[in-house]
Amino acid sequence: MPTSAPPSNRFERRRAETRQALVRAARQILAETGETSASIQAIAERADVGFGSFYNHFESKAELFDAAVVDALEEFGQAFDERLRDVDDPAELVAGGFRLSVRMADSHPELMQVLRHRGLGHLHSPRGLAPRALRDLDRGITSGRFSPVDPTVALAALGGSLLCLLELRFARPELDGDEAAANLAEMVLRMLGVPPDEAREVARRPLPDLG
Repeated sequence: MPTSAPPSNRFERRRAETRQALVRAARQILAETGETSASIQAIAERADVGFGSFYNHFESKAELFDAAVVDALEEFGQAFDERLRDVDDPAELVAGGFRLSVRMADSHPELMQVLRHRGLGHLHSPRGLAPRALRDLDRGITSGRFSPVDPTVALAALGGSLLCLLELRFARPELDGDEAAANLAEMVLRMLGVPPDEAREVARRPLPDLG
């Protein structure tokens, strides 16, 4: 999971570990139900920390669950940075995002369930995939790879499409997720101005192994 710089002493390390245990517990709850009704006591027990420790790190459950979503978003974004770091084509990066997301529903189910349940409210978050997608959209528009559109509006279209794809993947597990993702990626690329034949080819290029 995403972490900041390593704490410098034992107290700080333990404090960081307790905070991360609470965040991890909140992520598990969000992945299972999408709800935030669990009591602080239940969250602390799941995290295996003392009840009083909660208020050393968070002022409310809302703050904790928000931190849990941000943590998931950043892990998601880092996964894309790692697996698509050698890709330069903005169109291939956009298509790869859709296709890797579907595969991560199998390899990282908890993470993707959090995004499925809570991603819409964080569609324009400064953490996670959104700033990376904006970067790629800007590059594509500036280079002429994509049509000249408002990147923020394009981000809303991409993010909404991705969340709908995740919902489809979890609601209809019998469907061929890779094919559905490639088809949606092709449609999104066409929407961004990539010629139809090229959009179809780009949306089906080989992907890196998730490992």
